[in-house]
Amino acid sequence: MTSIFRSLRTLLVVVAALATASCGFQLRGSYNLPEEIQQLSITSFDQYGKLTREMKSQVRLYDIDLVQPAENISNLRLNGESYGESTLSLYQNSRVAEKQFAYTVSYSVTVPGKGNYGFSTSLSRTYLDNPLTALAKSVEEEMLAQEMRVEATKQIMRQLARLNAHIEAFERKEAEEKALRELYQGVDDTTPTLTIETRFDGKEEEPRGKPLSSYNLDGEDVE
Repeated sequence: MTSIFRSLRTLLVVVAALATASCGFQLRGSYNLPEEIQQLSITSFDQYGKLTREMKSQVRLYDIDLVQPAENISNLRLNGESYGESTLSLYQNSRVAEKQFAYTVSYSVTVPGKGNYGFSTSLSRTYLDNPLTALAKSVEEEMLAQEMRVEATKQIMRQLARLNAHIEAFERKEAEEKALRELYQGVDDTTPTLTIETRFDGKEEEPRGKPLSSYNLDGEDVE
């Protein structure tokens, strides 16, 4: 009996692990976040809005220190959010049966000395517009908006984890530009002088091919 219980317990643990992986759950601190954002300030188009509050809650889950904005601190700027809806299907009486809600968040990340990066994340959800539940419609729509808001902040966290690649690309570009500047520092940038001569055929007693005039690129005639 003991072995059976152990087998069942092991099976339950495996099933729970698979279920957790399939739903996209992330363990605390599991994102490989760049060192540059271990301290982070958050600014927003609506500093006390629902999106801002949700974003701060999401950041705290990953042991990131939220601090006040400063020149030497990385900053996550929430630039805006937008909602939209479209009709997917109609009832026979031409009333809307199914809608699609779209939600977009635009934001930017500034890493001191390592660039400013702009991003946006978009989500969409379908919604059945049941005329028999009109009173609960607004509540359901708000729940749907909050669900997309939470998912958007999770996508922003995933983008922050991928910020390593953007920072590395920025540093490579800076190194290449620095190498080019150093390469051309030793090159003499003075304009070389090119002398142009005009010749003509004079009289028989004069030497043929006598130069009429000569001048350089600076425009000064040379006798």
